[in-house]
Amino acid sequence: MLKQEDIDKLRNKEIKPQNLFVGKKSMPSETGETLDVVSPIDGNVFTTIANANENDVNNAVSVARKSYDSGSWSNASPQERKKTLYNFADLIEKHALELAVLGVRDNGTEINLALVAEPLSAAACVRYYAETIDKSYGEIAPTSENILGLIHREPIGVVG
Repeated sequence: MLKQEDIDKLRNKEIKPQNLFVGKKSMPSETGETLDVVSPIDGNVFTTIANANENDVNNAVSVARKSYDSGSWSNASPQERKKTLYNFADLIEKHALELAVLGVRDNGTEINLALVAEPLSAAACVRYYAETIDKSYGEIAPTSENILGLIHREPIGVVG
């Protein structure tokens, strides 16, 4: 149940300026430029975010490629990957109200809708994909009558 006092605390919470997050590190953009995040509710700036340029994006893609090539995720056992995704979903749910209020501040969504449509649906989506990790081996997927759905996994690497 949503409590107004919890929402009010989060609604007025100061949000520190946000850097880029690349390779497990927080860093400013190459230029140091930032963008204001303005609430459509009252027109006030409630934080700033790093304004990435082309070099920042290329660096992020390069770091992601190195991580992908290292095999730290793709070589992990299905059980390890599933557990990691479940832990991620748990964290989303644990911070659901905070994430929902942040969404309200960012885009003006009504709080009940923001809670269900944003963090809770994200957690459900992560859990769904966690469940598929150890169940897709080129099998025939369950589908409606007269439809055949073949599951064929093809890793495509870094997407950005």
